[in-house]
Amino acid sequence: MNIALIGFMGAGKTTVSRALGRLSGMPEEDVDRWIEGREGRLVPEIFETDGEAAFRDLETAAIRELAGGLPSAGGKAPAGRILSCGGGAVLRPENVRLLKENGVIVLLTARPETILKRVGDGTGRPALGGTVTLGHIKELMEKRRPAYEAAADFAVATDGRMPEEIGAEILRRVRDAFDV
Repeated sequence: MNIALIGFMGAGKTTVSRALGRLSGMPEEDVDRWIEGREGRLVPEIFETDGEAAFRDLETAAIRELAGGLPSAGGKAPAGRILSCGGGAVLRPENVRLLKENGVIVLLTARPETILKRVGDGTGRPALGGTVTLGHIKELMEKRRPAYEAAADFAVATDGRMPEEIGAEILRRVRDAFDV
């Protein structure tokens, strides 16, 4: 079973993904980094030169490939991995379907003030469009909130917590809820 981490930029998806990998021994993949590796360009460059729709197509292709699981020892059911998804990944219903087919979706949340501190000047955050204000972050978070909540199997707050603590909570909740 995969564990897909979703949430707004700066919620801690990449950091928590690494902690989950250390705690669980599962391999982890950052979807945006995977796209960058395949494309030979950074996400902001893809947004700028090809547009958001083209990036979202690449994101869907990446999720389709990564969410399929890894071959396990002995060729049995696929082994799971941890997927750190971009902030807008679940805006496409197809991505949600692909992530749910072989895993659980965990929404990481943080207060807008925490997000503002974490994203700094927003460099490398195309969705912010060069506008890094608390008001803009609140507006975009509220716009995406329904999609995040609809996609998630459960949510975990990251404000003021260590990545290992968050990772341990996620593993416990996945094991309890999904008998793994």
